[in-house]
Order: sequence, then C-alpha cells, then structure tokens
Amino acid sequence: MKSVFRRTILTALGIVSATVGLKSFLLPNGFLDGGVTGVSLLISLLSGVDLSILLPIINLPFILLGIRHINLSFALQTLVAIVGLALCLRFVDLPIVTDDKLLISGFGGFFLGAGIGLSIRGGSVLDGTEIMAIYLGKKTSLAVGDIVLILNILIFSVAAYVVDIETALYAILTYFAASKTIDFIIHGLEEYTGMTIISEKSDEIRYLLTEKLGLGVTLFLGKKGYIRQEEAVSGSAPAPSDDSDSDINIVYTVLTRLEVASVRADIESIDPSAFIIQSVVDETRGGMIRKRSEKHF
Repeated sequence: MKSVFRRTILTALGIVSATVGLKSFLLPNGFLDGGVTGVSLLISLLSGVDLSILLPIINLPFILLGIRHINLSFALQTLVAIVGLALCLRFVDLPIVTDDKLLISGFGGFFLGAGIGLSIRGGSVLDGTEIMAIYLGKKTSLAVGDIVLILNILIFSVAAYVVDIETALYAILTYFAASKTIDFIIHGLEEYTGMTIISEKSDEIRYLLTEKLGLGVTLFLGKKGYIRQEEAVSGSAPAPSDDSDSDINIVYTVLTRLEVASVRADIESIDPSAFIIQSVVDETRGGMIRKRSEKHF
C-alpha cells in the first residue's frame, strides 16, 4: 500500500506539473514540444482540435504497444496518467504566466519535463515516445536515446515545414529544457557513479574507501595484461612468472556524483598513477550504498 500511495502521489504531481507547463505556457502561445505530446500540439495547432482529445487518441497505440512489450500494469498506469492529464487540460483553468518566447520555451519545457519525470518515477509515462523507442530498440541496433532523438528531429522538421522555422526552433529549446528536467528528476543531482580502481596500492585504497569514507567496496581478482616490449616484438611467449607478481586486486565502489571529485583526489594522493574508470549507475539495491541525502566531507 505504501508503494501504491507513493506511485499515485508522484503520478498526480506529474500530471499537475505537465498541466501547468501546457496551459500556462505552451498552449496559449502556440508552442510545440517533442514526442507524442509535440505531435498532439502540432495537430491541435493546425486543426483546432482540443489537445485534451488528441492526447489519449494519439497515445493509445503506444499504450497497446506497452501492454504487449512491457507489461499490463505499466500500460494501465500510463493510460490512467494520460487520461488524468487530458481531463486537467479540459477542465482546469490556469492563468497565462508570460508572453516572452524565451521564457515560454524554457519554463514550459521545465514544467512539462518535470511532469513526465515525476510520472516515470511513479511507474508510468505521459508521453508514448519512450514506449515506441523501447520497442524499436529491440528491433534495431539503435539505443533508446538515439531513437527518441531521431523521432524528435522528424517532428521538428515537419513543424518547420508546415508551420514556420521559428516555431520549430523554439520547440527545440522546449524539448531540451524538458529532457534535461526529466534527467534531473529521474537521476537527481546526486546520481550514483560506479568507480573501478586498478592500482598497485589497492589495499590502501580499499582501507581509505571503507574505513575513512564509509563506502562499500568489492574486490575483483585480476591479472596484469602488460607484455614487455621485447616479448611483443619477438612474438615469443612471456616468461613464466610468479602469480603473486601478476595478480592484482581491482577495487569497485558506488558513490554519489557529488563525492566523485573528492574521492578521486584522495585516491590520487595514495597512488597518482591509479587507473580509475567511472560509469553512471541508474539504480542500486541492497549492499552498503551511501544514501543520496548523505554528504561526503
């Protein structure tokens, strides 16, 4: 029940935020966005059909796609969220905040992106583009992000042709503001970063991370892959060596993005030649992971 309540609250907040972005910024000023919402806005602008009618209709094929290729629960939550957004657009009256085009594209994209991001955190989407991208990603070698970008380029190109170039350019600004806001809402300022450290002083680094900084670590046993130059030139097999000389402990830890610079400096103070690899971690479960709210000093 606690999980259901949390998802419901996040989705409701997402609907409210998206409604503000559309009714107080984008819709009254004829602005567009990317994705299925952008297509709906474009059709509404050209045909005069109310956006509250177009959103559920145009998203319906993608919801059906979600039932087949994701899961029924996700598709039903998405349907409820999109219908809720359509009802808010139809019956909720909000004031127009500004007529400045730059502010409209920036803050309209911000509120719309926040709405989409909150709904994703709640287990649904307000725009079917991501569902199509996931489906096409399984059928092609393209990444989901690449597919979303290609679809939006097509939408903006059509907007430039059938409306005008200025509207399409402002739509691109709106899309970038929305996409950055979505990333911030989903990952947060302190998104997790995975750090792999390869060093001769792995024991000292492990002690630093666990005992001094309170981070959890995992050690991988590895072997050095370096071949001496004379062996590489001659093509001869490397001379037998003691395993203790070639084995090395590889340290892996997960920390927040705000901690990365400080931790790297601490590691380099122990071993300036340490080989450090960083990668973004979308989500973690279990283990000794520092909570996002905790700070590293």
